[in-house]
Amino acid sequence: SIRRSLEAGTPVRTVMQAPTGFGKTVLAAHMVAGTVERRQRVAFCVPQITLIDQTFKRFVANGISAGDMGVVQGNHPWRRPAAPVQICSVQTLRSRGFPDVRRVLVDECHLRFKQIDQWIKEKPDVHFIGLSATPWSGGMGDHWNDLVIPTTLRELIDDGELSPFRVFAASHPDLSTVRIVAGDYQKDQLSDAMSGKRIVADVVDNWIRNGEGRPTLCFAVDRAHAAALHEQFVSVGIGSEYVDGDTPRDEREVILGRFRRGEIAVIVSIGTMTTGIDEDVRCIVLARPTKSEILYVQMVGRGLRTAEGKTDCLIFDHTNTTLELGLVTDIHHDRLRTAKTEEAERKKKKEGTDKTPTPRECIRCGCLIPPAVHACPACGFKAVRASTVETVEGVLYERGAAKPESEKTDNEKASDRIRSKGKQAVYSQLLEMQGSKSDGWVAHKYKSIFGVWPRGLAKEPASPSRELQLWIHHQNIAWAKANEAKAAAVNSDQAELANAA
Repeated sequence: SIRRSLEAGTPVRTVMQAPTGFGKTVLAAHMVAGTVERRQRVAFCVPQITLIDQTFKRFVANGISAGDMGVVQGNHPWRRPAAPVQICSVQTLRSRGFPDVRRVLVDECHLRFKQIDQWIKEKPDVHFIGLSATPWSGGMGDHWNDLVIPTTLRELIDDGELSPFRVFAASHPDLSTVRIVAGDYQKDQLSDAMSGKRIVADVVDNWIRNGEGRPTLCFAVDRAHAAALHEQFVSVGIGSEYVDGDTPRDEREVILGRFRRGEIAVIVSIGTMTTGIDEDVRCIVLARPTKSEILYVQMVGRGLRTAEGKTDCLIFDHTNTTLELGLVTDIHHDRLRTAKTEEAERKKKKEGTDKTPTPRECIRCGCLIPPAVHACPACGFKAVRASTVETVEGVLYERGAAKPESEKTDNEKASDRIRSKGKQAVYSQLLEMQGSKSDGWVAHKYKSIFGVWPRGLAKEPASPSRELQLWIHHQNIAWAKANEAKAAAVNSDQAELANAA
C-alpha cells in the first residue's frame, strides 16, 4: 500500500496509520534497507532522544549494517554524516539542518514538529513517510497528502496479535471547574483537581485491591501529581519508580531493567512512556484525564502488546476518559485532518452529531461494557432494560415527557420549586451545606437538580432553604436504599454461584 502511494504522484507525503504493537519500526527497517539497496540515502526521525539507540539496535536486528548508519543527535558517538542511513533526533535538526537524503521516515508524525513541516515545504522532491498509531492532529492533511491504513486495533486484538483488555471505572473525579484550553484540560487546574489526598489514595488503594500485582504503568498529570502517586505507592510497600521527560537515559534503563525483573511493580510517568515502550505491561492506570483521543489511545496502547502468559490488560480509569471518548477500539478516523475538515468537525461537535459510541458502567463491578454488548465482560451481569412507560396513579406517560402538575410526586414538585430559585442561589446554598464533603458532592447535587454541571458560578455560600435541606435528605435516603438493594442482589448472586459450585 505504501509502495502504491509512493508511485501515485508527486509530492510524496504518505502517512501510515497502524496501532501500537503493529511493528512500525520493523516495517521502517525494511523500507530503510530497500532504500539503501537502491544506493539512495534515507533519514529516520524520532521524537525523543531516548529512542535513538533503541532504533539503532532495532535496525541492526533487522539486517541493516551498523556501518551504514550515522546519528544526528548532539555529541552522539555514532555521528557519521556520510553514512547512507541517518537516525535523527528531531530536536537536533533545528540547529544542525537537514541531511541530504532521498527519503525521510518520520516516527510518531502526529506530534507535528515544526522542523518536519519546514523540511516538507523546502524539499518537494524528497519522499516523506509518516508513521503513527494516531495521525489525527489538526492540520496534518495540509502537509501530508495520503493515508494508508493496513489494519485496525480491533482487528489485531481479534487476530490475537494484540492483547484483549478490560476497563474499570475506578473512580469519577469532579472536573467541572477545570478550564479547557486548546481542546484539553488546563494542566495546572487539572493537577490541583487530581492531587487531592483522597484521589491519590484511591488510585493506590484500587490497585492494591484489584491490580493483581501486575506490571503497571501509571500516567499522571504533572511532576507534582506523579511524585505524590509514587510516594503513596512506596508508603504502602509497593515497588514503584518515577519517570519524566528529564529522567537521564542511563537512569531510565536501570528503572526499566528493574521493571522487567519484577523488582518494581509500578512506573509512574509524566510526559513520557507513551511512545517507544515495548515492555510487558499488564495494567494501565489512567490518572491523567484528557479530552485528546491521541493521548488517550497512546496511553492505553502501552498495555496492549502480547506476552507469554498474558491473558488481558487491566485498565483502571480514574478520569472518566473512557466514558467520554469511548473504548480505544471504537476510535477510528479514515482521513487526515485539514483546516477545512477541522471546521466541519467543530460544527458537528457543536451540533452533537460526532459522538463516538461510548460504553456504560456495570452497576455490579464497575467494568465498562462496550456499546451494543449486553452482558458485562467481567462479571457477566445483565441489566434488565427499564420500561419507557411508567404508571402514576393509574395514568401511563412516556418517561422524559413532561408530566401534568397534578401527576407529579411531592419530591418532583419540590425539585421544580428549588430550580425556580435560580442556579446561582441553589449553588450557593449547596456550598453552605458542603461541610467536610468534597467539591464533587456539590457538583453532583447541582447536576441532579439542573441536569448540567455548575459552570461560571461564584463560590459564595448562602444559607440553605428548608426545602433544599429536605430534598437532600430524601435523596440520601433513596441512595441508601438503592445501595442496600444492590448489596442484596450481589449477595444473592454469590449464594447462587456457591450453591451451583
